[in-house]
Amino acid sequence: MSGTVAGSCDPKFAALREEFERNFAERGEVGASVCLSVDGETLVDLWGGVADPETGEAWEENTTSIVFSCTKAAVALCAHILIDRGELELHRPVADYWPGFAQKGKEATTVQMMLNHQSAVPALREPVKPGGFLDWDYMIERMEQEEAWFEPGVTAGYHMINFGWTVGELVHRVSGKKLGQFFCDEVADPLGADFWIGIPEDFDHPIAPIQMYQPTGSETPIPFTINLMTQPDSLQSLSFLNTGGWGPNDADGHRAEIGGGGGISNARGQVAMYTPLANGGSHNGVTLVGADRLAAMERCSVATGVDATLLSRTRFASGFMKSMDNRAYPGGDQTSAIIGDRAFGHVGAGGSIGFADPECNLAFSYTMNQMGLGIMLNERCQSLIDRAYEILGYRSNVSGAWVR
Repeated sequence: MSGTVAGSCDPKFAALREEFERNFAERGEVGASVCLSVDGETLVDLWGGVADPETGEAWEENTTSIVFSCTKAAVALCAHILIDRGELELHRPVADYWPGFAQKGKEATTVQMMLNHQSAVPALREPVKPGGFLDWDYMIERMEQEEAWFEPGVTAGYHMINFGWTVGELVHRVSGKKLGQFFCDEVADPLGADFWIGIPEDFDHPIAPIQMYQPTGSETPIPFTINLMTQPDSLQSLSFLNTGGWGPNDADGHRAEIGGGGGISNARGQVAMYTPLANGGSHNGVTLVGADRLAAMERCSVATGVDATLLSRTRFASGFMKSMDNRAYPGGDQTSAIIGDRAFGHVGAGGSIGFADPECNLAFSYTMNQMGLGIMLNERCQSLIDRAYEILGYRSNVSGAWVR
């Protein structure tokens, strides 16, 4: 597969560019982008490979792809903007904003619990109707009617796609705007970020089709995958497969507001969103949140020994992922994402990521069209993150996060 890499790279980050090129030469990369800024200045903006293997179309400067759960960070940011304005209160009951949600064991759910993946609706037991993910009102009714899988707030269970409707409906009800429109008006447009939760009719960027991971047979089975494949009524299987037929390459899905995993962007688009968050909450005259809210956004708000959905150790910061180190466990290479201790962001299925690290004023993102092994990061992305931190003078990630 062609590994032609284009774009710009500050000489200081030459080792990161070399690592990006290695992904194409040695690690099965098909098409991808990587971007980072430090102190608000974009120092790496690279892309390369093939966007569509069927046509041979190259991955160009403005090529995008679905970024799966990286979208959750955009949804969480919308909620934090409203919290910062005093329009949404973190510790109030969800029922104060969304009365219909407070039933069937979910009555005690707070806004904080919803951001923490603790609102107890990580999956839907009954089948989603064909095309259900494209119907916002239908999915909101399903969230309301679903019986809690566990007592809200007692544990966390990753809301794989449902996070987009739980937190997204809070954004909708409080702001009066649809989720995608609020994100566009308050984040993407002011920052000039190529990032959409539901693409518009006049969308003119190429979208690289996602290439699914093909198992080799040598993978270490992890509990999540075992349950997914062997127990059709399990939380793992239902959260991943009960989608009403939604697929990442469906044009209708690209137009829908699927905040849990349907965002369209690239590395540059995500870095544009994270750059203010890496620099005190503001950049180029655009303020997303104030200093106190930003400080809260980076703080770990829930950590699990075993996440009820992912069946691995997880750490979240009110809707954002923190560094997750499961390397000591069997299959830990499939359930880890090692970033800075103060960093917060989100991975996407197959190995994409976007995050901000306020400690070193770093905003970083990597996106791709060839999915990799695991439910967190794989070697292609983690190696790029590692080079970035090493170049910035960080010493080690043995502790579970990159430290100076």
